[in-house]
Amino acid sequence: MTTTKTNEATTLRSRRCGSLRVTDAGSAVRLGGWIHGKRNLGGLVFLDLRDRDGIVQVSVDPALVGDAVRDTAATVGKESVVLVEGDVVRRPPDGVNREMATGEIEVKARSVRVVGPAVTPAIPVARAKGEALPSEEQRLRYRYLDLRRPELQHNMILRHRLLQTARRFLTSEGYLEIETPILTKPTPEGARDYIVPSRLHKGEFYALPQSPQLYKQLLMVSGFDRYFQIARCFRDEDLRAERQPEFTQIDIEASFVEAADIIRLTEALFVELWREGGREIAAPFERLRYADAMERYGSDRPDLRYALELFDATDVFAATELGIARSAIAAGGRVRGMRVPNGATLSRKQVDELESLAKGAGAGGLLRLKREGSELTGPPAKFLDAGARERLALADGDLALFAAGPDRITNPALDRVRQDVARVMRLVPDGVLRFLWVTDFPMFECDAATGALGPTHHPFTAPHPDDAALLDTDPLRARAQAYDVVLNGMEMGGGSIRIHDPEMQRRVFALIGIDEETAQRRFGFLLEGLRSGAPPHGGIAMGVDRIAMLLAGAGSLRDVIAFPKTTTASALFEGAPSPVPEADLRALHVRIDGAATVTS
Repeated sequence: MTTTKTNEATTLRSRRCGSLRVTDAGSAVRLGGWIHGKRNLGGLVFLDLRDRDGIVQVSVDPALVGDAVRDTAATVGKESVVLVEGDVVRRPPDGVNREMATGEIEVKARSVRVVGPAVTPAIPVARAKGEALPSEEQRLRYRYLDLRRPELQHNMILRHRLLQTARRFLTSEGYLEIETPILTKPTPEGARDYIVPSRLHKGEFYALPQSPQLYKQLLMVSGFDRYFQIARCFRDEDLRAERQPEFTQIDIEASFVEAADIIRLTEALFVELWREGGREIAAPFERLRYADAMERYGSDRPDLRYALELFDATDVFAATELGIARSAIAAGGRVRGMRVPNGATLSRKQVDELESLAKGAGAGGLLRLKREGSELTGPPAKFLDAGARERLALADGDLALFAAGPDRITNPALDRVRQDVARVMRLVPDGVLRFLWVTDFPMFECDAATGALGPTHHPFTAPHPDDAALLDTDPLRARAQAYDVVLNGMEMGGGSIRIHDPEMQRRVFALIGIDEETAQRRFGFLLEGLRSGAPPHGGIAMGVDRIAMLLAGAGSLRDVIAFPKTTTASALFEGAPSPVPEADLRALHVRIDGAATVTS
């Protein structure tokens, strides 16, 4: 998208290349940009000049400019930076290029001056239609060249516009943009902290924030009422396409609110963001309780663009002699699965691949049944009674896939299978956006190995008012005032109403194994603030990178971040991480002992 013409002019440039249109014909311009392409037609030279707004054709006619200018144009290398002075003229009808925004005009050069000669680029910026990109490793190694590509420039401009839209919207709603510290104290957010040794405090460390959680709560205690921040966050965790070690979120907190207030605000913000990205969406979004999401889809971020809902078939298998089902049910588990309409068309190999996915997600395997005519076929069929076909409600040509075991195992397995069935069967419609709120998360989850309780989100989330008593009797049944916003199976943001009562905060700490001494050492500044009079408050954080990735139609977060890391958290261009000089380590009271870094 072409940016505004406002304030384009500088001493060396009067206009941007890509902003010129047929209405500019007849005007004199000064342009600056990179040589995107060049054609020499036996004396007449055409230059494609590119800047962040786009490309314009510059014609260099030796009859008008003389040999010196023509020779400069003929010999300039690709990706060199040039300054051009000339006149905007209409192209003849047979010369119009309808694929270019500037295709109705060209600039007839009066002068061409090379101000930034370039060596042959290590990776191409201009590509022929259909030409493959270089490898991602190469593109990240030469990121300054990769960022010149119009596709990435479009993504970065879109990201800028989205952030400005968020700022304008939240400001109009009375929210104040307030920055919080980057050098802070470790807090539990579900991932490892990046730690920074202190030079002035021997043997002590800062942590880079996984989120501004405690600070934004303290801002509510301080009376700022409505806060937001475009916050940089850092998490030392394993990476994938939609995850980076440093990322950006729109962070929001407000006082005297309930969950409904934050949900309404988020929906209104999303409507504005998607409109800025060229899509119209409607609010309110659909809602689904956590328990229902897990029961129907096996996931707390289900993709609603296709059906394939899970169902409980325990009663069908309970009386059978099928060993895997009987043992799972006897151990307190269930048999659950999904009906795949016309799934009998899947090959044995395709179903085997689905089973491999289920096993990779922790299940022992998949039970398979097909209805062919009036009969059920498949390994479990011989164990089922005559009424099983009706109870399973399979139509002719349907496939049913089941997993047996406890929900904590079958949920992720069936969720993974459900996603891949939708892909293989081509059930995912193009261009459809299904936003969803998942609410009423459990307060706690139980570690399968140790039996210890841990917070499902973080330990500052308030319990549902109706479930506060369960904290003393049955905490695993207690619901949290937490909510996630999901789009097409991807979590876009999450938040909660916070604990504002210091005594309740202590109770929650105790339930997850944080004793009074530890709580005071790690969170004393928060508890002190809560004791000073804290309003009811809550908020949400939304992933800027994910929002930009979806609206740009990019395949990875790395395509909407200017200088991203690889999946091994490496920065290939600048070479980070890198060794630190011994003198610097000594100043930080740190020494390298073999493979380990220890404080002295």
